[in-house]
Amino acid sequence: MVDFVERYRDTFEPMHPSFFELTTAMAFNYFKQKRVDVAVIEVGLGGRLDCTNIITPDLSVITNISFDHIQFLGDTLAKIAYEKAGIMKEGIPVVIGETTSETKEVFITHANLVKSPIIFAEEEKRVISADIDNSGKRVYQTKELGTVIGELGGLCQLKNTNTILSAIAVLQKKDYKLSEEDIKFGFANVCELTGLMGRWQKIGDNPKIICDTGHNIGGISYIVEQLKHEKYDNLHIVIGMVNDKDIRGVLNILPKDAKYYFTKASVKRALHETEIKKLAEQAGLHGNSYSDVHTALNAAKEAAKETDMIYIGGSSFIVADLLKIHD
Repeated sequence: MVDFVERYRDTFEPMHPSFFELTTAMAFNYFKQKRVDVAVIEVGLGGRLDCTNIITPDLSVITNISFDHIQFLGDTLAKIAYEKAGIMKEGIPVVIGETTSETKEVFITHANLVKSPIIFAEEEKRVISADIDNSGKRVYQTKELGTVIGELGGLCQLKNTNTILSAIAVLQKKDYKLSEEDIKFGFANVCELTGLMGRWQKIGDNPKIICDTGHNIGGISYIVEQLKHEKYDNLHIVIGMVNDKDIRGVLNILPKDAKYYFTKASVKRALHETEIKKLAEQAGLHGNSYSDVHTALNAAKEAAKETDMIYIGGSSFIVADLLKIHD
């Protein structure tokens, strides 16, 4: 980092780049120095105007569209889809993981405009079925690969996996050397291979404690559905959010019969715990507020029986604070 700043400061300082813009430039420079074979680049916000969008990729992937950052991206799914569609490049194929009637036409229109071959993963249906094994892993039956074991057990992984398999098929046509053995190994060991944490991650038993980084209506919807399939006597939810999300929308779909522990993450964007409690009460959710994740989790543990369940989430920053405690 020091070397990058010393070398390029005179170039970037007059531009007054944002933190994200500067760290993106630093990352791209690092990838160049390390001569990586493949870089997987996720946009920061939206897509069309995001600084990561300077690249010309081998493949573009749009997973799904949810109400997020609406003050910047627009207040309808179609408007947000337009911003996401901005990552499509001329002649470069794009895989769409999930659509609605409101977003599909936006994607088709933009793909036609830039002559980008478009693949809808939902229509490919590469995942035939999915079950959970005793260890909490997903067992997929797939068209091309037979049985695939997925380390990530979250309900959202069904559509994610279908999207990934569609993306892999496109890359294989571009002469990416991705063997069946490698693909299955990747799915089975994704957390260890990548360091990924906080995706329906179990961090305790008796009571069962789960955290997940889902932080918008799209992500929380999967979590709410998955909680319905869990076995417990009482549900305790430790939750905090940042102030640029659709907070009311998320609170309105959370279970009314859970006991809540409202808290905030250790970042400037975090919504104050008393504010989220006030909004939650308007949505019919009840509990107490706590100044940090550590205090909130301890309160939940003290109140929970061994047969209860504790869920922690609402923000990636909440889960990050939690995992610092857990480590």
